[in-house]
Amino acid sequence: MPRACVIVLDAVGAGALPDAAEYGKDDPIADTLGNVSRAVGGLDLPSLEALGLGNVEPLEGCPPQAGAPAIAGRLVERSKGKDTTTGHWELMGIVTAQPFPTYPHGFPHDVIDPFMHKTGHGVLGNKAASGTEIIQELGEEHQRTGKWIVYTSADSVFQIAAHEETIPLDELYEACRAARELLTGKHQVGRVIARPFTGEPGNYTRTPNRHDFSVAPRTPNYLTLLQDAGVKVHGVGKIHDIFAGVGIDESHPTKSNVEGISETIRLLSESADGTLVFVNLVETDMLWGHRNDPVNFHRCLQDFDRRLTDILDALRPGDLLVLTSDHGCDPTTPSTDHTREHALLLAYAEGRNANGYVHEEGEFADVGATVNAWLGGKSPGRGSPGRSIYDT
Repeated sequence: MPRACVIVLDAVGAGALPDAAEYGKDDPIADTLGNVSRAVGGLDLPSLEALGLGNVEPLEGCPPQAGAPAIAGRLVERSKGKDTTTGHWELMGIVTAQPFPTYPHGFPHDVIDPFMHKTGHGVLGNKAASGTEIIQELGEEHQRTGKWIVYTSADSVFQIAAHEETIPLDELYEACRAARELLTGKHQVGRVIARPFTGEPGNYTRTPNRHDFSVAPRTPNYLTLLQDAGVKVHGVGKIHDIFAGVGIDESHPTKSNVEGISETIRLLSESADGTLVFVNLVETDMLWGHRNDPVNFHRCLQDFDRRLTDILDALRPGDLLVLTSDHGCDPTTPSTDHTREHALLLAYAEGRNANGYVHEEGEFADVGATVNAWLGGKSPGRGSPGRSIYDT
């Protein structure tokens, strides 16, 4: 049996979706890949270019390749939202028809009061804010009082920041679990996120010890169907967190893209047949998209591009590699929020040449449907989202 590897290049969107205007004033002009290519004077991504990245959409510095070995395309999102959970879930066949709630003006008393009572600490902030800015604003008061810094964003998230020397990590994680239990019904946010930081007043920095506590996804989905067929599913990076462990056999958390890429190569070098390696590489989103930094966004893609040949070398005949994304986060627009965009698609099967084929009118769930079919997963049943790329 062959193997498969799905790598999500977090927030590397491929152009605004038709309904982007419903999600924010900057979303209709968003084109993360295209705008970054123009902002840096042309992409320098030779390995991705050779694979067929220029066939996804027009990109400066990355021309289309008529005989590219990978199937290319842009995927439409059927779910309502533009966040990490919604995007990843739909890649694996879970369409979110009702968006997770957001809190642009902070959380109401019927959320905050029980949270304070259950954790024994007060709350600072309780507003939509940049994570790097709010710890500078409130970090000193947090250390003096021991109160949590609670904040949100344009996404459906309840984020809790705490200095690692003021409140131990274990207590921060336990507070996140308490919040996850409280946030149900109409307040069921997509993720509760632990945001630990260190440093001194005026010079606080977030640490790599972030942890996400997501809502459990519906089943069956393409991950659980693969498991039912005997496929072993490895989650690299925050995949386990995004799916609340559902459909994941082994988790490999990482603290950087470098570590995530190395772990992916190791798993591809060592894993048996009948394996899925599902990877999230978060730094394009977390470090550069939200900070409106197209230059370092491009450099982050270059770091991946340099290791792509090692990933390809680790494939065995018949293995499938899919590169995709979960939403956009265009660093060239005024907003620092996620953007409602197509996901990119590059699908390469070791030993096959796609000869520049472009997958038209695809959707996010085509990724999961393709992997499920490739690895002999059980049929998802009539009406399930997605179609196998290799059935076209």
